[in-house]
Amino acid sequence: MKPGIHPDYKKTIVTCVCGNTFETRSTTGNQHIEICSNCHPFYTGKQKLVDSAGRIERFNRKYAKKAVAGAPAEAAPAAEAAPTA
Repeated sequence: MKPGIHPDYKKTIVTCVCGNTFETRSTTGNQHIEICSNCHPFYTGKQKLVDSAGRIERFNRKYAKKAVAGAPAEAAPAAEAAPTA
């Protein structure tokens, strides 16, 4: 590595909006972030999936498999799965 061309790598204190702080190393200095692993819903287990404007139902209606006319909906997949001799 060439001397004098690399930025300073120093201790940094990262502060979240929730009040959590931790120390790491960075070239940018102290950082203030909006969300961290202590308050992020994925890591805390409080994740809530929100269906905006019924998109999941619209997707299911659009791509749902059509049932064969005259046959029960559950019988068609079972007949395909049976091995033929």
